[in-house]
Amino acid sequence: MALFLYRYLNKVDRKGRVSVPASFRASLAGQNIAGIIAFPSYTLPAIECFGSDRMERLSSSLDELDLFSARQNDLAMTLFADAQPLTFDGEGRIVLPQDLVGHAKITTQALFVGAGPTFQIWEPETFTRVKPEARERARSQGLTLKLKGGTGAAGDGQGNAP
Repeated sequence: MALFLYRYLNKVDRKGRVSVPASFRASLAGQNIAGIIAFPSYTLPAIECFGSDRMERLSSSLDELDLFSARQNDLAMTLFADAQPLTFDGEGRIVLPQDLVGHAKITTQALFVGAGPTFQIWEPETFTRVKPEARERARSQGLTLKLKGGTGAAGDGQGNAP
């Protein structure tokens, strides 16, 4: 499973090319495409980026909704109609399409932000403004996660210590 951590600021060249961080590319190794699937976030002024395996899981999740229902159609259009495979060139760069650049308002720099199993690409100043707002919302709502089971951690996988 891919894991994307931290933030990386990279320059966007005149042709719209930007280098994907090496650690992100390493996390994507072994996927069906040598690149990413990118689409405009429908909740944030950012570009959402998935590996092909994550996008396939998202597609399978969509199959759980009633076929041809408004919910299924709305989510399919929102998530898949604008999703684009962006392949890495020989130097680990992708070309950011104009529609995605316009959505995120990216100009000369792109901030790659790890989000666990996915990552986002932001205009740096926008992220600097939005991040503290998100942290405050999480804090004020008391948001937490239950730790799922796995290897190397004590407890029952539900956040309970032995």
